[in-house]
Amino acid sequence: MLVGVQFTGTVPANQSRRWFTFNWPAAWQVDWNVMSTSPVPGAAQVEWDVAVERASADRITYWITIRNVTGQDVNVEARYAVLN
Repeated sequence: MLVGVQFTGTVPANQSRRWFTFNWPAAWQVDWNVMSTSPVPGAAQVEWDVAVERASADRITYWITIRNVTGQDVNVEARYAVLN
């Protein structure tokens, strides 16, 4: 399995940010996860969703929206795992 961090960033308090990552092979099954790198114990910090664009016959663009559900800025990293 191929795993890694695609990007890092900061999401301001109570806001959302959207990133994209492109040129992924369409034949790959990719799982996306977002992890906060800002320790704040006691509650969830982020939610995310992934949208998919078929950029060409053999390439995919992923659009990742990350929502900060806290009252303070949160640093995040977007992690991927290629499952096949």
